Amino acid sequence: MKIIFDCRYTRIGRHDGISRYGSRLVEELSKLHPVTMLISDQRQLDMLPELPWVMGSDPTAAREPWISRQVNKYAPDVVFTPMQTMGPGGRDYALVTTVHDLIYYTHRTPPRDLNPALRLLWRGYHLWWGFQRNLLNRADAHLVDSETTRNLMAEHRLTRNQMHVVLLGTEQHDDRRARATPATKNLVYMGSFMPYKNVDLIVRSLADLPGYRLQLMSRISEEEKARLTALAPARTLEFFNGASDEDYESAVLGATALVSASRDEGFGLPVVEAQALGTPVLLSDTPIFREIGGAPAGFFDLSSTASFVAAVRELEDDAEWARRSAASIEWARRYNWPDAAKALLAVLTDAVRQRASGR
Repeated sequence: MKIIFDCRYTRIGRHDGISRYGSRLVEELSKLHPVTMLISDQRQLDMLPELPWVMGSDPTAAREPWISRQVNKYAPDVVFTPMQTMGPGGRDYALVTTVHDLIYYTHRTPPRDLNPALRLLWRGYHLWWGFQRNLLNRADAHLVDSETTRNLMAEHRLTRNQMHVVLLGTEQHDDRRARATPATKNLVYMGSFMPYKNVDLIVRSLADLPGYRLQLMSRISEEEKARLTALAPARTLEFFNGASDEDYESAVLGATALVSASRDEGFGLPVVEAQALGTPVLLSDTPIFREIGGAPAGFFDLSSTASFVAAVRELEDDAEWARRSAASIEWARRYNWPDAAKALLAVLTDAVRQRASGR
C-alpha cells in the first residue's frame, strides 16, 4: 500500500496547529508503514521528518480542485490530508480527509492571514452546508478530532462516508511528576484573539484577581494589544507576541493554570499540552471542553467573570491544586501521537480495501 501524506500545510520556519499536527502524525505513521510526503515548497522540509517526498501546488492555489492531476502520477493507493479541502475529483486513489471543527459556520470571521479573495470565498463557503457536504461526500473517509465534532457532522448530515475519531497527540513526559503547588500566580492563554475566543472575559476578570497576571502567548496586533490593555488593571497582562516552544513550556510549567474562555473549539490542543505538564486547566463550560479536558479540568460560565474568578480561587487551595495536577497528567496520557498514528493507519488501510471492493 502506497501512502501519500499531504504536508503542504506545513508552515515555514515555525509550526502552527495544523502544521504541527501534520508533522508529528506523519513522523509517527512512518514508523509503522512507508509513507511519502506531498509538499508545495522545499523549505517545508526543514520542519518535517526525513522521509521521501514529492511536489504539488500550494493548497490555497486556484489549481486545488484539480490537485488529483498532479497526485495521480505518483500512483498512491491512498492519500491522507490534514484538512478537508483537497480536490477529490478525477483521482485514482482513496482519499481520507480531516475535519477539525465546524466553528466557522457559527463564527464566520475568516483567518486574518488569508488574502482578500480567499477571505471572500471563505465566507461564502461557510454560509451554506451544501458546499462542504458535496466535498466530503466525494472523498472516501474522514478523520475528526473529537466525538463532539463527529456528532455535529452527523446532526448536519455532512457526509455519507465513515467518520473516525482519532484523538490529537501531545508530547508525553515519562518523568513528569505532579507538583504540590504552583510556582507563580500566572494564568496562561494560548490561542488566537478572534472574537469567539472570548479573551475579553478573562482580561476583565483580572480586576477581581489581585496578584494574578495573564500571560498571552500568541501573536497579536498592536491594535488588539492596546484594546486588551485598556480592559485590564495596570501591569496584569504580559504579551509574548508569539512565544517560542521553550518559552511556552516554561510559562505553562510555572503557571497556576492554563485558561480558555472560548465559545467554540474543535479540540483545544493547548488544554492537553498543559495537562501533560501537570498544570491544571480552567475552561469555559462547553461540550468540547468537557470532552477534552475531562474530570481534572475546572469549568466556568463563559459569560460570567464571577464564575471565572471562582474557578481560579478554587486552585488557591494547595491540596486541590496538587490533586488536579496529578489527575491532569494521567488524563493526558490518552492524547499521544503513536496511538493516533496506529488509528490513522487502520483508517487508511480500510479506505483502500473499501475502494478496491467498489464500495
